[in-house]
Amino acid sequence: MLEMVRNESKNKEEALNKCLEQLNVRTDEVYYYFEETEGGLFKGKKYTAVVTTKYAVKEYIKEFFNELASKMGTKFNIEVTDNEYGFSVIIVADDSAYLIGKEGKTLNSIQTVLRQSLKKYGNFDFRVNLDISNYKARKEKRLSYEIKKICKDVLKTGVDAKLDPMNSYERRIVHNVVSNFDGLYSESEGVNPNRYTVIKKKEN
Repeated sequence: MLEMVRNESKNKEEALNKCLEQLNVRTDEVYYYFEETEGGLFKGKKYTAVVTTKYAVKEYIKEFFNELASKMGTKFNIEVTDNEYGFSVIIVADDSAYLIGKEGKTLNSIQTVLRQSLKKYGNFDFRVNLDISNYKARKEKRLSYEIKKICKDVLKTGVDAKLDPMNSYERRIVHNVVSNFDGLYSESEGVNPNRYTVIKKKEN
């Protein structure tokens, strides 16, 4: 269960500060959102701050995977860190190939279940990236290498490059690689699950 606190006040700042004092933490150590309720006759709005700490989220994620490992009759080595993009979860397991699945489909399914599990606690903007035995890291390295070659071709020929459909994580990698090339830009087009990215040369 994800631990969180709630406090109500006539303004958002005061409601949030009550939670921070209760938890004895700073703003950069927490996730929070506000619930707004209309006051009765002659009464103004009230705001409820809902707050959880980054530490609590990390512990929740660890417990999620410990429970998963228990159900599978195995053990995981789990590392959970937080950064400006959210939470990074690295799992090392003996049966990692089974957890990753064909083309990473099982890995992505586990990540989706974890995200949905966190969503039930409210409107926190949690971002979680799961990797198992460096599968994603290796895949990202290969993808970045291929995109760099495509970028060089687009710069040379001036012809747009329409890439195969990718998930949002892979498209983000493409955008990041393209952003390092002066004279190029990228756009995502289409509708999921067939959303794709086009790499284009900037007009002079």
